[in-house]
This record gives sequence, C-alpha cells and structure tokens, in this order.
Amino acid sequence: MELPKFLLGDNTDFPDAIYIVHTEYPRFIINLENDEVEWLEEFSREDEEELATEAERLIEEATAFYDREVGRYED
Repeated sequence: MELPKFLLGDNTDFPDAIYIVHTEYPRFIINLENDEVEWLEEFSREDEEELATEAERLIEEATAFYDREVGRYED
C-alpha cells in the first residue's frame, strides 16, 4: 500500500488536538494544538544532529499541508 506523505488526524478523546502524521522516514506525529512532536523512529547521536535541520523543514511542510487541507474544506 502506498501512503501519502502526510495524513491529517483527530481523536474525540482530545477534541482540541489536530494531528499530522508524517509517514516517510523520519516518521513522526505533530500535534498542532501545542506543536508537540512524537518521533516514531529511534535515532543515534549522529542522526540527531542531522535531524535537527531536517525536522524544521519537515514541520514547516506539515504545517503547509494542514493549511492546504483546511483551505480545501473552506472552498
């Protein structure tokens, strides 16, 4: 099965939270309510240094994805 790069999610147990799931490496879930990121990968020290710059770009992409999706509902 081929998954899209980002998925939008919610959960009635957390009514104010909106989640974006990044399905490619490095996989993560970001909660847009509080910008908390949960990484679904384990990283070595070397990976963590490289991930710092990559993470910023991926989170910006995730936010842009959300804005695009919400814009489509509003149209």
